[in-house]
Amino acid sequence: MSTNQPLAERLRPRTLDGYIGQEHLIGKGAVLRKMIESGNIPSLILWGPPGVGKTTLAKIIANTLERPFYTLSAVNSGVKDVRGIIEKAKKQQFFNRPNPILFIDEIHRFSKSQQDSLLGAVEQGIITLIGATTENPSFEVISPLLSRCQVYVLKNLEREGLEKIISLALETDPDLKNKKIRVVEDESMLRYSGGDARKLLNVLELVVNAEEEEEEIVITNDKVTDRLQKNLALYDKNGEMHYDIISAFIKSIRGGDPDAAVYWLARMIEGGEEVKFIARRLIILAAEDIGLANPNALLLAQSTFDAVHQVGLPESRIILSECAIYLATSPKSNSAYAAIDEASGLVRQTGNLPVPLHIRNAPTKLMKDLGYGKNYKYAHAYEGNFTEQDFLPGKIKNHRFYFPQKNQQEKNILERLKLWWGNRFAKEE
Repeated sequence: MSTNQPLAERLRPRTLDGYIGQEHLIGKGAVLRKMIESGNIPSLILWGPPGVGKTTLAKIIANTLERPFYTLSAVNSGVKDVRGIIEKAKKQQFFNRPNPILFIDEIHRFSKSQQDSLLGAVEQGIITLIGATTENPSFEVISPLLSRCQVYVLKNLEREGLEKIISLALETDPDLKNKKIRVVEDESMLRYSGGDARKLLNVLELVVNAEEEEEEIVITNDKVTDRLQKNLALYDKNGEMHYDIISAFIKSIRGGDPDAAVYWLARMIEGGEEVKFIARRLIILAAEDIGLANPNALLLAQSTFDAVHQVGLPESRIILSECAIYLATSPKSNSAYAAIDEASGLVRQTGNLPVPLHIRNAPTKLMKDLGYGKNYKYAHAYEGNFTEQDFLPGKIKNHRFYFPQKNQQEKNILERLKLWWGNRFAKEE
């Protein structure tokens, strides 16, 4: 095999047994492996971060099932390309061949009309669709297509898997196995990879190529860091630091630094990041980190998301900048985030506690006779549109989930709660 290929491509596994990671899907007895081994594979969406083996898994499925394999990239393919492959697949039906697999990389970049063009062929079994996406398919794949596919979540590789990949590369790659390479330290390689196998192999190859004149190549943490700093543009090629930069962006806004927020925003825009991806993260942040301290933040974030759909680049950068600065300079509260986490934890712990009878719906006479809705107090019938009554199951009726934080908006909320509920919120400072 030509060593002109990148190391990650040379090392791409061809069988399930050679595939590293995703044990929850393709380990012995796992759900997806059982389907593959049965020869009956449905259309599916592989959702996960870069470099975890989505494309590789699609190719292995096609190879294992001996199916024709077509691939399209949503970045540079259109409806015409999709229809062309569907026509090829239709012609093959006459020869009683199994339906081909159509793999679409970055399917989240396909427009609605492009996704619509797949529906008939998927529904009729003309093709088996395998889509790969780094984005939540619930947001990015149209409902009719999503309902015809099973979604499988792939995870970043753990340390054990990454170390196995390093060993495999050094022992089996036709180029590396002929060199004297000694890995003294691997923490930097693993850290920079972030669980991304492709990124890990790119880092290994970069360091080895930089030392190829040496009789023995010794890999240390300092050497990896030094080589990456000198080759940052290569390392960052095609959005390799996608998740690191969005993390820096979010944390800068959460930390109240508008300058850092705008800098990381510019890094993403200049790197070709999708504006929808950025805007969606701003909506999440507005609810999670600003919340009730400034409820208008969520409204502005949602308006930003809508606006960038209507206005393309370069103008969208201004809308995103305005939103990022507004969110960074807003008061912060994660009380709503903490409340739902606390409530979810208690639900998992206590199970399905019964709804109190007085707040149950009573649409039939039998339900009324059983006490459903009895003694319910209609709040609007009382002074101030409030009267005290129990709304939680009896077992947890005094449990607190929401704790107002120390910002002006939630101080006002706390005063209202004290007025309504008295002692229940009286101790809140």
